[in-house]
Amino acid sequence: MATSASVKQILGDLNKDSFVTLLGKLIGESKYVQNNPPELIPEEDRIVNHVLDTLLPYSTTTGGGPLIINHVTYKPNRGNLIVEYPGTQPGKILSFVGMHMDVVTANPDDWEFDPFSLSIDGDKLRGRGTTDCLGHVALVSELMRRLGETKPQLKSTVVAVFIASEENSSIPGVGVDALVKDGLLDKLKQGPLFWIDTADKQPCIGTGGSIPWKLHVTGKLFHSGLPHKAINPLELAMEALKEIQSRFYRDFPAHPKEQVYEFATPSTMKPTQWFYPGGGINQIPGECTVSGDVRLTPFYNVSDAMKKLQEYVDDLNANIEKLDGRGPVSKYVLPDENLRGRITISFDEASSGVACDLNSRGFHVLCKATKEEVGHVKPYSITGTLPLIRDLQDEGFDVQTSGYGLMATYHAKNEYCLLSDMCQGYRVFASIIAQLED
Repeated sequence: MATSASVKQILGDLNKDSFVTLLGKLIGESKYVQNNPPELIPEEDRIVNHVLDTLLPYSTTTGGGPLIINHVTYKPNRGNLIVEYPGTQPGKILSFVGMHMDVVTANPDDWEFDPFSLSIDGDKLRGRGTTDCLGHVALVSELMRRLGETKPQLKSTVVAVFIASEENSSIPGVGVDALVKDGLLDKLKQGPLFWIDTADKQPCIGTGGSIPWKLHVTGKLFHSGLPHKAINPLELAMEALKEIQSRFYRDFPAHPKEQVYEFATPSTMKPTQWFYPGGGINQIPGECTVSGDVRLTPFYNVSDAMKKLQEYVDDLNANIEKLDGRGPVSKYVLPDENLRGRITISFDEASSGVACDLNSRGFHVLCKATKEEVGHVKPYSITGTLPLIRDLQDEGFDVQTSGYGLMATYHAKNEYCLLSDMCQGYRVFASIIAQLED
């Protein structure tokens, strides 16, 4: 049976040439795995085929090797890949999950280099998906290839799950949600699950919930030279939103656990978009819509926050005349016409945040591996949202998260990762496997 030290020795360092060659093939497909329905439906099987080319020579079916490979597809051309390296001890398992094979869109006109082909600038590996998340697809593929090639005798079964459809949830039943529903990942509950889709080489131990909202405000259209005969929905929206935000921050203040989890920000509620139906500059419009989101740390309940927001709006509608005006004739009620300004709030699909289990063996192993291979460990949390990992946590999986791209280039133009970071990530994976043998 391999010892912890011998496992690390056997797995060695990342084969840079093999990794970069595979990554080049994956980035060459990134144009076809952009996920922005209905215009762009990714074909993740383009990525699957390259991963299979790497791993099938070490598979039980075609190469006489140890890897058990399961290509699972729920929609045409949109596959998932489950790769298993069997251990000797039943029930002892660890998994690397979340390496998704779709990417966000990229407009070549906005980039300084071709987003859809890999280019190399010193340590920089450049192209759409290098950080999020094709770089991780290539990295974990190389890990599984090395296991298949060297065949260390491990007590733990090591499983890698490459998934479809992470970047857009508008078409459900394609990726990890379907795999969980079909019970294909059930045995991964027996050990730590490492979600490999964050950044900056440190454990990400907390994420935020997201509540997209729209505040529709109805007033009365009229000539701007006679504002006393109008109900200005823009002014009403500004005052109402200010009051709603004040109440939100009163009811959802910074939570004590946010400091423990090193959250970058507390819960927030803010506008991000403003729409109105158009018209002349001399016309007060009859309506407008302000949109935004709530980012809620996982120590608060998303349903409670939505209920509170609706309560704020109901109270404002009942007392609309009490809101501050904006000038001597600004008003939200016209009694002679029996007209009152009105606010309605609606919500798009909400998701809850995640607080990883800090007492988990998986967390401690990840921290130790990070300190050993990166040189320091500083877990962090952000109110960015990863709804899929919350779903896994709710299903009983012990989810820990990390990643080796760069947060600064996530979903950004001119995306890149660092080869040196990916090399450290590979050694972190090897250390995790080695530690869990003890």
